[in-house]
Amino acid sequence: MRDFRELKVWQKAHQLTLAVYQITSRLPREELYGLTSQLRRACSSIPANLAEGCGRNGNAEFARYCSIAMGSASELEYHLLLARDLKLIEPKDHMELSQCATELKRMLTVLFQKLKADS
Repeated sequence: MRDFRELKVWQKAHQLTLAVYQITSRLPREELYGLTSQLRRACSSIPANLAEGCGRNGNAEFARYCSIAMGSASELEYHLLLARDLKLIEPKDHMELSQCATELKRMLTVLFQKLKADS
């Protein structure tokens, strides 16, 4: 069993989640059960799946949870794009969060490949 808090990818995902929560706190109230919720759930799913994968048995199972985290990161990218296009978040905030999500996906890809090779 691994300590998920020691993974750099988890740390980055956690920081991104905190940033998304901060940005979405400024979205209109009518988006609370819409885009705000979608952004928060997609983002928080990334570190949550990494944490759950660390608690599972073996690299193959951990890799599966990394794959789920990757899907959530892609979902987050889309919701950020939608929020920008609806002018709910500033283009600068979109760019920063999107760049962080892209970097996170790269890190997840490397971790996934390492886990698969070690399986």
